[in-house]
This record gives sequence, structure tokens and C-alpha cells, in this order.
Amino acid sequence: MKRYFTRTTAIAALSAMAFSAPLSARTLDPNKPEDAVEISKRVQCGEADGSPAIFHWSGKVYSRVQGETDRNLFNVEGMNIRQCVKVTDAKRGTGYRQVAREVTFYLDPETNEIVRTWDNPWTGETVDVMQIANDPVNMRPVFPYSADGKPYSIPNMRQQGKWMLMPLEIPLFYHNVLAGDYQDYVGNKYHAMEVFDFAALTDEILDTDNTTVFPTVSWVRISDWMPWMKMRGRQGQMVFNAMGTKLTNYDDLPDVIKDEIALNHPEYTTPPPADDARPNETTWTVFKQQIDAQRAKEKSGK
Repeated sequence: MKRYFTRTTAIAALSAMAFSAPLSARTLDPNKPEDAVEISKRVQCGEADGSPAIFHWSGKVYSRVQGETDRNLFNVEGMNIRQCVKVTDAKRGTGYRQVAREVTFYLDPETNEIVRTWDNPWTGETVDVMQIANDPVNMRPVFPYSADGKPYSIPNMRQQGKWMLMPLEIPLFYHNVLAGDYQDYVGNKYHAMEVFDFAALTDEILDTDNTTVFPTVSWVRISDWMPWMKMRGRQGQMVFNAMGTKLTNYDDLPDVIKDEIALNHPEYTTPPPADDARPNETTWTVFKQQIDAQRAKEKSGK
């Protein structure tokens, strides 16, 4: 299975560089590949290899259909739990790889309770809601220098006053696993846009006295309808808008996330193992697995 550039690998793009532990406290220079490594590893995980890091986000999901008012379909609460591990390449230097799993839960916009079934206002059909639960969402090993020797720099990173800003836009257009083998001719490609805006205090992000960094992050996603909505090709899009931050520990997550993880996703209290070699999952690959399993069960009559 191909590994697609999804939401968390887009976040990981900010950390595409290596890690070299400093011998003493100093001020990092983002223009140096090795220091960019240090900055990004601390933003994404932390100084120490194998220490779990947790990001949380909260926001809303809207519909966007031509000719009608946008609708607040759901609220969302989500988290990503990850760890970073050091990797070494003889030519590209010492880098790191991030392994992670993540969930995002759809909530009723009025009650903020987990939505289990949803009355589709366009089709009139009641459908089961499939929460976003992707395991894993890992990044490829990355290094301070590319295979052709080009030094890494953090995309779009800039200082503004006391803040260090890291905006990143990721246009996505790739094979949709739920469609057929002729997508180049008839369409049905997965088409989305992911937008991430990280911000952290400059003194915190550049001072190696800080073993980790606690950035804020905003996330906007514009995508096709979720497959479980059964929209049958209807015109329109979904717009996700959320903000969050890195947390100090798992207990800082909202109860609605912790309760749902305990009930249905207990493995999400820890990141994947450092040597995790599984292909990445997306909503579309997970949904396909569920549909294929359901059809196989119906065919066998069990």
C-alpha cells in the first residue's frame, strides 16, 4: 500500500530534519540544518528519544454547498500521540522519525456529545458515524541533508515579535482507495487542502535549556464528504477548523476524548513502537477495510 501525505504527515513536514543533542545550553540558529533539526524535534516531540508527546485540537466542521448557507455539522475534539526516534544515514547525517496514532471525534454541535448516528439532511438517510481513528500516521525518516546534499530549512518559518511562526499549506490530490483503477481518466481522486499554522515563543523555541516546546497549532482542512456520510457524489465539501496545542501529559486531554478512548480505542494512550513499519491509515483506508469486512461477512452468511 502506498503511503499518502495525510494530515499528520503534513504536520510532520515541519519536522523533516535530523536531531543532534547539544553539549551545553545555547541559542539555536534556524538557518543551520542541524539546529533546524533540534528546533523541529522539540516542537514535534521533545529532546529525548522515545518520550511520548500529545497534541490536542478542538473546533468545528462545516458543510460548503453551492447555493446554500454553510451548516455547522459537527464539533470536533481530537488528539495525536507520538514519539520521535533517532535515525542515522552515512551521507545525510543524523535525523529522526516520528511514529504516531490519532483520533478525532465528531460531536453534536448543541450538546457536545459523541455522535454515533447522523441524520443526513441531504439524503434523509440515517447513517452510522465513523470516528477518525488512524493508526498509524507515521512519518518517513528525514535528515538535515537530502540525498543530493541540499540542506534542510524549516518551511516558511519566520519571526514576528516574540513569536516564531510556521505556516504550512499542503494541497492533496492522490489515488482514492475507494474508487476504481481508472481515476486518471474519470476522476474520483482524493482532493483536499490541509493548512497548519504553528506558533511558539521565540525564546522558548531557540533556547536549548528547554527540552521541549509547547506550540499552539491551528488546522484547517477542506475536503470531500466523508465516505460514511453516503453522499453518492453530491456536490459540496467539508471545512474543518480547529485550534490546539501540545499538552504536558495525557491527563490534560478533555474528558470526552479520554472517555471515548477508554471505551473504544484503548491503544491510543501510547504511541506506536519506534520500529513501527505498518503502512499509514486514513479515513478512506479504514472505511474500506470496514466495508470489505462487512461484505465478506454477508457473503459467507456468518
